[in-house]
Amino acid sequence: MDGVAYFLQLFPSRSPTLGMPQLQLSHKNSNEKAAGRIVYREEDISSVDSVKDNLLFRKIDLRLLPILTLLYLLSFLDRTNIGSAKILGLDTDLHVSGPAYNTSLAIYFVAYVLCEIPSNIILKRFNPQIWLPTLTLVWGIASVCQGLVTNQAGLFGIRVLLGAAEAGLFPGVIYVFSLYYLRRQRRARVAIFFGGAALAGAFGGILAFAIEKMDGLGGRKGWQWIFILEGLITIVVSVFAYFIVPTWSYKAKFLTESERERLMILLEHDSDPADREPFDWFYVKQAFTDHFVWAYALLFHGYAFALYSLSLFLPTIVAELGFTSWQAQLLTVPPNALAALSIAVVVWLSVRFDRRAVFIIFSAAAAIVGYIILLTATKPGAQYVGVHLAAAGIYTGNALLLSWPGENVAGQTKRAVAVAMQITFGDIGAIAGVLIYRPEFGAHQYRKPHIIAIGYLTLSMVVGGYLWFRLRRENERKATILRSKVSQLEASDSSIGERRRAGDRHVLYRYVY
Repeated sequence: MDGVAYFLQLFPSRSPTLGMPQLQLSHKNSNEKAAGRIVYREEDISSVDSVKDNLLFRKIDLRLLPILTLLYLLSFLDRTNIGSAKILGLDTDLHVSGPAYNTSLAIYFVAYVLCEIPSNIILKRFNPQIWLPTLTLVWGIASVCQGLVTNQAGLFGIRVLLGAAEAGLFPGVIYVFSLYYLRRQRRARVAIFFGGAALAGAFGGILAFAIEKMDGLGGRKGWQWIFILEGLITIVVSVFAYFIVPTWSYKAKFLTESERERLMILLEHDSDPADREPFDWFYVKQAFTDHFVWAYALLFHGYAFALYSLSLFLPTIVAELGFTSWQAQLLTVPPNALAALSIAVVVWLSVRFDRRAVFIIFSAAAAIVGYIILLTATKPGAQYVGVHLAAAGIYTGNALLLSWPGENVAGQTKRAVAVAMQITFGDIGAIAGVLIYRPEFGAHQYRKPHIIAIGYLTLSMVVGGYLWFRLRRENERKATILRSKVSQLEASDSSIGERRRAGDRHVLYRYVY
């Protein structure tokens, strides 16, 4: 807990005054609704960066980040440990070598894509304190069952269940973050949360190496024990998660009544997390017709291809460099550890300079350099350096882009749809990735798949550049409109309903680029 708090000192709580202000500052004596606007005393919101507010968000950090990051670490571990199991004999024992193995990976993501939106609907119907631990329990059981299957059909069925159960965690946590944190605070928190994926790769390599020694124990193979033991760890954590994962922010029991009230004021002033926005299909249509939303989705599509193909095939890629299975398990640790460090450093720079696109583009470029080294180097040591660069660039870029719609899309319904669209369309890229890294393309150390990965990352660089240019131009256009005193007065006097309907297209809203 203390380590997390120390790490978060690198990411100071930013003032929420940027974005679309939804409060009319006033010196009135009490909270009230006037002329369709919410009015608070100015002294209630004038000191957002005060020590008291920072302590409030540190308290939230210590409650949310450790447990939710741990759940995502276990989620990523349980979905990618099949890569370690493969080089220990899973493919031959279950007769899933060749295209059948790639199919077992792809059907996981098919179930994942189909279940993301329904899972978030259930989350809103109940609450995260119950739903997120329940998902963890179910996929933990599915992971254990992966170690008990005896044929191809059994593996396919369990992978579908695993994908369906894990689908709700990431979008659910992103939504929970939007109800506890201000816009500018979410970037660092989502990055820390996503850092669990890189840590899962490092931790998984060490764990797989140790569990491999259990080969033959109880009549089971080493690859079976990987699934069984890691699944049991997930099940145990899920039980404790029922008592730790928080409920909705407005009734969070770990906060005092005054802290909850203060949080609601800060959130409402920041954008719209505290607003009780009624559901309207108009906002759904807004998301589907917004080219920025599609750009966020296409950006993740390119990155997801590289993320999941690398994370799932990393042990095989390292083994193809000429290392034995146990060496390959251990040699997956340094690239993932570097990726976690890269996330911390680059996200700090992103927060420090308040820029997003340039770091996403730079991360993709670094990953492309890594793939080029993999393709052109002739010595395993040099190729291994390429693996490090690819891992660092891919994980860092994903950590930055996944929270972008949460900061730039206004309106709760539109934002929820935008986040779902980004993850769903992005994971279609993951399906393509695991299908393209096929055995017949594995000649010359996956030369063709690596070239295709470079193409997908180039696509992400182009989309990132497009968003950078267009979002900056949109901010400049709004600023030009507001230079007119009449337009500025009209914008300031617009009602909550008018601003809600305009969303991030409102003239007062500023995009993060």
